[in-house]
Amino acid sequence: MKIIRYKDSNQKIQYGSLKGDSVTRLDGGIYGDLVDTGEEADVDKLLSPVAPIDILCIGLNYRRHAEEGNLAIPEYPVLFMKGTNATQNPDDPIYLPTHLKSDEVDYECELAVVIGKPCKNATKENALDYVLGYTCANDVSARDWQIKKGGSQWCRGKTFDTFAPLGPCLTTADEITNPNNLQIKTILNGEVMQDWKTDDMIFDIPTIIEFLSGSVTLQPGTVILTGTPHGVGAARKPPVFLKNGDTVTIEIEGIGQLTNPVLDES
Repeated sequence: MKIIRYKDSNQKIQYGSLKGDSVTRLDGGIYGDLVDTGEEADVDKLLSPVAPIDILCIGLNYRRHAEEGNLAIPEYPVLFMKGTNATQNPDDPIYLPTHLKSDEVDYECELAVVIGKPCKNATKENALDYVLGYTCANDVSARDWQIKKGGSQWCRGKTFDTFAPLGPCLTTADEITNPNNLQIKTILNGEVMQDWKTDDMIFDIPTIIEFLSGSVTLQPGTVILTGTPHGVGAARKPPVFLKNGDTVTIEIEGIGQLTNPVLDES
């Protein structure tokens, strides 16, 4: 099933089942039992498919991305976090920081994993049992604050408002039997900037879940960003950073396209 979260014309948040160009309304909670009512959904505004309670991110997780940055392959998954304030809906703007100014805001297409039930000390063998589904994510990154001005920590450059667009839908785990065999790409103003497969991950999805759940309970609504392939703007010569007026799309096989305009923060 492809699940969307939306506001109806009364501004009530609802869930729907996306079937081609049509949407039917779902009853129930996304972490419980959702029942398809068969009724046409009254979609006034599309929202991120989940409202994350945590956004856990894995850095440097594609081999060719590590190579383009001349960085060593990590021994363990590299963990950082984004604040939930960074969540953004499909079609809503990515805002370039102007108050705490950044001139080096980059795109990163990523496969996002959504945990559907409490998960602690998972094993590689059972890790996918805890996955509700998958969605597209853009790990928007202010490289100047991430690298030069962040005090060796990545969070400042990664967690500005709107720096974690998610969507357009959540594809349930039963429809993606192997999350490490998906085409993933970034399209900037109509030009393909990243185009690779998730089989290039250094740590696959089960390994990531095993690592993150070690002595830690991942609650339903935890969103895990799993890294980006090569082709990021910072590694290009000359670099390509997001600017006011751009449009950036993340596309993942089996999920769809997540598109956001880019605007200066007002």
